[in-house]
Amino acid sequence: MKKLTTTRYVTPLREGGSLPAIVEANDDGLYVLKLRGAGQGVKALIAEIIAGELARSLGLQVPELALMELDAAIGRAEPDEEIRDLLKASVGTNVALDYLPGSVMFDPIVGPAPDALTASRIVWFDALITNVDRTPKNPNLLLWHRSLWLIDHGAALYFHHSWDDYLARAIAKFGQVKDHVLMPFATKLAEVGPAMTASLTPEVLKAALNEVPDAFLTGEPQFATPAEHRDAYRQYFEARLKAGPL
Repeated sequence: MKKLTTTRYVTPLREGGSLPAIVEANDDGLYVLKLRGAGQGVKALIAEIIAGELARSLGLQVPELALMELDAAIGRAEPDEEIRDLLKASVGTNVALDYLPGSVMFDPIVGPAPDALTASRIVWFDALITNVDRTPKNPNLLLWHRSLWLIDHGAALYFHHSWDDYLARAIAKFGQVKDHVLMPFATKLAEVGPAMTASLTPEVLKAALNEVPDAFLTGEPQFATPAEHRDAYRQYFEARLKAGPL
């Protein structure tokens, strides 16, 4: 992933409970910045990285991810106390996604409806990463240039908020998939599963997990080192793929 620095705070995105923000970076681009000081902290950033990189490896469309440094000076002039405190708590490395100007949130009523293959691939992927945040109420799918783009994976991989029995939980089916916004269109789940499983080779998993900075993988008492912590994610995914997420 690219490594960037925030140069300007543009505006908060109040649609999200964690108050992500549109910011400008030192490459003059605009990004949606996910902040480590919000709600679920650094674990939400880990989920964003892993989910985003795995989705990309499967050919699903996700805005480009970057690691972005936030300097303490960025928030000093912010008049909103809540945002100022959030920026202060997020100094250091955060995760940013390329901003997609002109995109709109997907509405299953308004459409256009996705084709069955695309819908099935997205539903299967969300079952793999246990993504509870792709419902009709909160689709987290953008329509941009007539294509569906996947965003906001911070609530996925909820198992990692407690590592007790994580391998047992890895093989559990994802019951919440019934609430997925694309489930009515996903009529080819049995068809896409084997191919997507085969695509997530050990090398692909390793590459995605290696994008998570070591600094995000410290402070977990079950693991002595970031490498040990990272390897637990690998074990989780390998067990989940072997069992099948649906």
